[in-house]
Amino acid sequence: MVLHLRWLNSFQASYNPLFHIMNILLVGSGGREHTLAWKLKQSAQCEQLYIAPGNAGTQQCGTNLNISITDFEALSAACLEHNISMLIVGPEEPLVKGITDYFRENAATSHIYIIGPSAEAAQLEGSKAFAKAFMNKYHVPTAAYKEFTEENFEEGLAYIRSHPLPIVLKADGLAAGKGVLICNSQLEALAEFELMIMRSKFGAAGKKVVIEEFLTGIEMSVFVLTDGSEYVLLPEAKDYKRIGKGDTGLNTGGMGAVSPLPFFDEALKEKVISRIIEPTIQGLREEKMDYKGFVFVGLMVDNGEPMVIEYNCRMGDPETEVVIPRIKNDLVELLVAAANQKLSTIRIATDEQTAVAVVAVSGGYPGQHETGFPIYGLDASLPGSLLFHAGTKQAGDQVVTNGGRVLVATSFGDNVQEAAEQSEYLLQQVDYEDIVFRPDIGYEFRGLINGKA
Repeated sequence: MVLHLRWLNSFQASYNPLFHIMNILLVGSGGREHTLAWKLKQSAQCEQLYIAPGNAGTQQCGTNLNISITDFEALSAACLEHNISMLIVGPEEPLVKGITDYFRENAATSHIYIIGPSAEAAQLEGSKAFAKAFMNKYHVPTAAYKEFTEENFEEGLAYIRSHPLPIVLKADGLAAGKGVLICNSQLEALAEFELMIMRSKFGAAGKKVVIEEFLTGIEMSVFVLTDGSEYVLLPEAKDYKRIGKGDTGLNTGGMGAVSPLPFFDEALKEKVISRIIEPTIQGLREEKMDYKGFVFVGLMVDNGEPMVIEYNCRMGDPETEVVIPRIKNDLVELLVAAANQKLSTIRIATDEQTAVAVVAVSGGYPGQHETGFPIYGLDASLPGSLLFHAGTKQAGDQVVTNGGRVLVATSFGDNVQEAAEQSEYLLQQVDYEDIVFRPDIGYEFRGLINGKA
């Protein structure tokens, strides 16, 4: 059998230029990374998988390495020690801080395939002002805006006083997902504007503030994998950020996600491709940005008209937990194609069933919450369901909570209601102290069969 597999691999390699058996290092520790690890491990091209730092779930797919996501020197040393051929960067922070450039500029690691944009290209997420200027230059539809710093603070105050409500204030830099404020009164907006610029509410990230008009409609996200010149469109998704049922309560990192979306028909899809995705890729190409990786485009759709809220330079979380399981392609092959600028040879195959992810969080999240509670029932399983770890760690023989978002149940079904109910049922088999999850993910689509009531 071993000889047979070696012959098969040799045969595949000789007929497929994108076939490479390799050791892979995945950077990150959340539900996104467990999902990616789960998918990567299915590939015949993945010899050994390492995750830094990983969680209790990723260790089921490969070997966790206790290395910080921004310790580039240690990550580089690990790549050399473990003969890594591909580095995949999950979260945004190391990308914005230049991990791709660090590896490219180091002769010892320059040969490694890197999935993630350069620091310059990652400014599409790292700087709201940079992203807005990029969208305007390449005629990507987005909300009207202006940017302000301490130097033109008084102009900013006057702009707020004359701006219709509600008004959106965005910290220019990364602010751990907390830098976007929707203000319903000018008094609130003026106070928050002063706190951001003059009192460093979000630190250096808020020293420049983008003020923009409030968009209405339905939020959704589209995802592409690009090599900086070509791209492939991945399944779309919608996430649910509010902690409470019916989209009430505090904003979180995401309480669940749905894919596909019943309203994302061919007409809307064509608008998104022609007005948003293709101009974005054209911009990357014309700016000669080093971008081999994922582009996450957050959209607001109003009466069938899409506008861009933001770019992210990586996959979203928990959207990854519904998007990646729906992709039938070998993920390593896709990423090798991106690294080698061969995406024009790729066609994405997608599972037509609906996937719904429901996130289990710690009590008190997104505010103060305790961690370290034992998790029971992790061996629970259902046909058509997956259980991904987000904020977990191994403590001796016990898996314990290690974050606000703890677990993600993803299930497939013929419609949103069927998939959502199965994910909820799976989480009901799991227990830890103060477990919380929303019982209504995809609520506006429940009761729809094939997109119709």
